[in-house]
Amino acid sequence: MRRQEQPRAGRPPTQADLAGRAAGLRAEVQRVVAGIPVLDIHTHLYDPALGALLLWGIDELLVYHYLVAETFRHGCGRVGSEFWRLSKTAQADLVWRTLFQENSPLSEACRGVLTTLHRLGLDAHQRDLPALRRWFAGWKVEAYVDRCLELAGVRGVVMTNSPFDELEGPAWLRGWRRDSRFQAALRIDPLLLNWPVAARQLAEWGYRVRADLGATTRGEVRRFLADWSRRLQARYLMVSLPPDFQYPARAASARLIEQVVLPHCQESGLPFALMLGVRRAVNPALQLAGDGVGSSDLAALANLCAAHAGNKFLVTVLARENQHELCVLARKFPNLHIFGCWWFTNVPVLVEEITRLRVELLGLSFTAQHSDARVLDQVIYKWDHARAVVAQVLADEYVRLAATGWTPAPRDIERDAQQVFGGAFERFCRG
Repeated sequence: MRRQEQPRAGRPPTQADLAGRAAGLRAEVQRVVAGIPVLDIHTHLYDPALGALLLWGIDELLVYHYLVAETFRHGCGRVGSEFWRLSKTAQADLVWRTLFQENSPLSEACRGVLTTLHRLGLDAHQRDLPALRRWFAGWKVEAYVDRCLELAGVRGVVMTNSPFDELEGPAWLRGWRRDSRFQAALRIDPLLLNWPVAARQLAEWGYRVRADLGATTRGEVRRFLADWSRRLQARYLMVSLPPDFQYPARAASARLIEQVVLPHCQESGLPFALMLGVRRAVNPALQLAGDGVGSSDLAALANLCAAHAGNKFLVTVLARENQHELCVLARKFPNLHIFGCWWFTNVPVLVEEITRLRVELLGLSFTAQHSDARVLDQVIYKWDHARAVVAQVLADEYVRLAATGWTPAPRDIERDAQQVFGGAFERFCRG
């Protein structure tokens, strides 16, 4: 019997070979990641047709709640009690003076403002806030949207859209000519987290609901979800849940998810996005800046994925302590897709740690980041900063791979980058 020929081993690479290969790989990864068009799968932005709901410009950048919370740390209770009575311009003046003039702007939120201004071609080093305001005032919103998305390399954003919002809901009912780059996600927090109030609202809108969650009510809530999913052309449904959320449970939130939301999602083919771990109003005096974080019991998520294999779950967790368990769950449940580093985890040191963890446990079957932007201009810095971290992680992984003799081709790197910047999400939604 003829012996099967074994592949011939090549010359073992020298240290110089490895160093040259590593440098080339790192340069190629940087090039590819810098040029990949991103699908930003979760934001708080709005279609420009919705007018004042879309926030943009220097004052909005400065009164972003991350910066407000940081400002309060320098002024203690006195600033907190006075701040909300100020005009937005005066609030921005106080943030600018406190964080950019009286202190070095070292936090991620402060650096983000400076990255945005720098990429827009503005010189913030002059500390001339009135001049910055005049520059922004010269833009029309439509042109500025184009400029921000171009600089950020963003091909599309997914908004966060709530029928219960008193300003947004009526606008959707009137309808408008939509910008195809601004896709919708149906947010249902009021429905799940404050059912008695939501039930009264649905009844006012003509849905035959009662507080008891009987069969008629469940059917009517499903009709409500179907109506709004169609109206928004929603990519998914979503909710932010507190750390103590349990499933299964007798609570209205768990019952509505099981008996209403998930049947609707399965019928419509839409994923259900869970953002887990936010503690609302830890300090109510800070308003939007006053929410906190808690470690979630991910047994609830495991139970949901196991009991509803026909549903697709998009999940991000707010606590660092939950990241490893979430990755392990994603290895066990193919109907679970992890996305982004949310809120307090969206700082470079944690984005790097979390992205490395995900790559090493899951390969590339996740979405590395979403901007969570509330102000249009933020997509510039959030994606600049995210690309830098993700490129570093991928480059390190490719270098380790190359040391085994497996060197990725440029087309492989491009394919992989497309996956973690929106492609894996789109494939998961189609699957």
